[in-house]
Amino acid sequence: MASQPLLIVVGGPTAAGKTRLAIELAHKLGTEIISADSRQFYKEMRIGNARPDPAELAAVKHHFVADRSLSDPLHAGGFADAALERIRELHTRHRTAVMVGGSGLYIRAVTEGLDDFPPISPEATRRVAELATAEGLPGLQRETIRLDPGYYETVDRQNPRRLERALRVCYTAGRPYSSFLGQQSPRPFRTVTLRPAVERRELYRRIDKRVDRMLTQGLEAEARTLIPFRDLPVLQTVGYQEWWPYFDGDYDEERAVELIKRNSRRYAKRQLTWFRDYPEVADATAALRLLGTMYL
Repeated sequence: MASQPLLIVVGGPTAAGKTRLAIELAHKLGTEIISADSRQFYKEMRIGNARPDPAELAAVKHHFVADRSLSDPLHAGGFADAALERIRELHTRHRTAVMVGGSGLYIRAVTEGLDDFPPISPEATRRVAELATAEGLPGLQRETIRLDPGYYETVDRQNPRRLERALRVCYTAGRPYSSFLGQQSPRPFRTVTLRPAVERRELYRRIDKRVDRMLTQGLEAEARTLIPFRDLPVLQTVGYQEWWPYFDGDYDEERAVELIKRNSRRYAKRQLTWFRDYPEVADATAALRLLGTMYL
């Protein structure tokens, strides 16, 4: 076990300081970074997904950042295959590699493997489609709470596709979607998981400040360029989805900004739940002290 290479995962909520911590660690360890942020893969998205700035990207080599177009989507399974191959290659040159991101499913796909869900029945697909048509997002949320309250605590509740997927599994299997999660698959490396230490009130302050900075950088204009892609799942997420009703005239710009801040805080709360078992560290020095000589 001790001879196996190491993957250090830096996870946690949005605006917590993951990028800074990952860069510090990679710099101190002389290694490179794998991005596990499912929105930072795409060239067309820059502002709303908090992509590392040019100076950060230059400080340490990053992989899977702006390396593809929205027309070439990368889902969790495909990312796991590509990331595992890249990690294997990095481990031929470095004892450690660093992976960073807030997309828990993508991280789990790399570190553990995807869960083995049953084939979805046509009846389950029909029931979910009828529910979505008749009751919309609120109906999907209510049904997910009823059938799988544990999963509802961690899922992005504003993302109907994730709720629909969970419900199709629930209807097909007759048991909670979350009961299929966490099936371990062996990996040829050891994994240590960390998250930046930040108090919740401070985290929410950072989120509001980040949104204000994104607006100054041109978030609205970026969203307008993405209108042709608005129906893609990656654009049905916080920071982008709030613009579509504004552009359609359903509410004003002030309301759009208010919703981005509110939904970002709610998303961060769910990320905190997902990553709650990750040890908290203040900085790279504290992380290396925690890891100690038994890992490094």
